[in-house]
Amino acid sequence: MALNIKPLGSRLVVEPIEREDVTASGIILPETAKEKPQKGKILSVGSGDRNEKGDRIPMDVKEGDTVLFAKYSGTEIKIDDKKLLILKESDILAVVTE
Repeated sequence: MALNIKPLGSRLVVEPIEREDVTASGIILPETAKEKPQKGKILSVGSGDRNEKGDRIPMDVKEGDTVLFAKYSGTEIKIDDKKLLILKESDILAVVTE
């Protein structure tokens, strides 16, 4: 998927990673019972905010990072039938290292 979105400032575009539809015990979860994803992969990052002098503050995350974010944060958008989130860098709780 070619992403034609460049977020501004300290915002980033994240593709949420959906959880499994089946629990460990084999119960199939309907769409209404699923929790909102809190983990995703960064597809695009902005250039960062500016400080008082006008200099750019670099972002702590980069494209390709897997991150954990606050449950109800960001703005959901849909591109090519894919759900994406536009988040502020401050909504990112942690970077997942594997």
